[in-house]
Amino acid sequence: MNTGQLLRGATAFIAVLSLVSSTAKAKVDVSPKDYQVAESLQKVFESVAEKVKPAVVNISTVSEVRVSHPPIPPEFRDFFHEFGIPFPQFPNKFKTRALGSGFIVKVKDGWAYILTNNHVVANAKKIRVKLSDGSVYKAKVVGKDPKTDVALIKIKVGNKKVPVVELGDSNNIKVGEFVIAVGNPYGLNWTVTHGIVSAKGRHGLGLNPIEDFIQTDAAINPGNSGGPLCDIHGKVIGINSAIVREAQGLGFAVPINIAKKVMNDLLKYGKVIRGWLGVYIEDVSPDLAQKFNVKGGVLVTKVMPGSPAEKGGLKSGDIIVKYNGEDVKNVADLQLKVINTPPGRRVPVTIIRDGKTMVLNVKIGQMPGTENLATVDLMSKFGLSVQKLTPELRKRLGIPNWVKNGVIVTSVKPGSPAEDAGLREGDIIVEAGITPRSLKPVRKVDDLIKVIKQSGSSGVLLKVVRGEGVFYVVLKPEE
Repeated sequence: MNTGQLLRGATAFIAVLSLVSSTAKAKVDVSPKDYQVAESLQKVFESVAEKVKPAVVNISTVSEVRVSHPPIPPEFRDFFHEFGIPFPQFPNKFKTRALGSGFIVKVKDGWAYILTNNHVVANAKKIRVKLSDGSVYKAKVVGKDPKTDVALIKIKVGNKKVPVVELGDSNNIKVGEFVIAVGNPYGLNWTVTHGIVSAKGRHGLGLNPIEDFIQTDAAINPGNSGGPLCDIHGKVIGINSAIVREAQGLGFAVPINIAKKVMNDLLKYGKVIRGWLGVYIEDVSPDLAQKFNVKGGVLVTKVMPGSPAEKGGLKSGDIIVKYNGEDVKNVADLQLKVINTPPGRRVPVTIIRDGKTMVLNVKIGQMPGTENLATVDLMSKFGLSVQKLTPELRKRLGIPNWVKNGVIVTSVKPGSPAEDAGLREGDIIVEAGITPRSLKPVRKVDDLIKVIKQSGSSGVLLKVVRGEGVFYVVLKPEE
């Protein structure tokens, strides 16, 4: 290095030192008003945390996972036998434990009702709920809805006063609003994080069959699932549901308005009721819009035979641009509008057909296979499945003519309460009650479910027909 290079290096170093020195001496003027603004925002977050945290719960579950082992070649078994070594037995099931969050939304008749995610409790054999005061309770599933990833569970609190969250209106939130998430990430109980609403109406993520997510950058991690996403007033606007593991700062919450409908349906009907139109649809791309000479809407690609859409006059090739007077933005938007319409209601559907605008009056039906998830859950606890006794089943199974009504047992799980009670596949349950005097005819599955719900831990008395014989059993829930 020559003298010139040394001088240039020294000059540059002195310049950097001068810049650092001037920067260090720079003064930022902060007025008392600036501090007041920051303190006011801080107090808002503190207020929300104090208001919401007591109603947030920690949910721990125990699930049973079954595994299938490949067949063992005979030569391996012979090897162990030859040397007198017992052949190892591989377990075909094992237990897993998981953590999640939830929040108390209602207290009635000594029961506290808790909203959470379906995936938190979906396959759980045991569910325990820990409240903010440290008390722990066994929880029961009221109902589950995999389509929206929402579940409702309950705990028996008796006369104990427990805090309840206030539910907001997710339809009124704006992108950019502050939000606060509360939950138990990685088992770190009652963690509070904050961020903003990054986007609304996110769909097509492949997380749920029905998607209308709120996207947020509030920190959400495993264990947050089922916890509340709140606005700055402490009202719950969503249920924290999912994260994108490959990215930072991307969290998704189920809008509380969707969860409220699921909750209300489960409490009122024991299942989720959804409207049904009966069409296959796709978004109108710019190319399709040009070909069909439209500006938006969704394209009907197929109409299901016998569906409300067919009865209402919809045809393949129609462009649905309005539903019940509201513009149709895309496929997800129309799906949400339809499923939230009570079955039986007539709705004006505006379409464009061959360049002409038409309004059809369509009577919305009920979605086929609408999940009677509370029923499925109740029946699974006893280890049996049943279905209504139809004329076809009566003829195929040779059911005696004197058996007029009932539900037929279609399967019994080994080791279940149903098997312990002596029930078998093919049995006909004709009457059910809590006591002999309260026995009533079972004409459909809901009749049986109604009695099971009322029976509690005492079990339900069943009158059963098997072949030409009749007997009684007491079906008790698993301890």
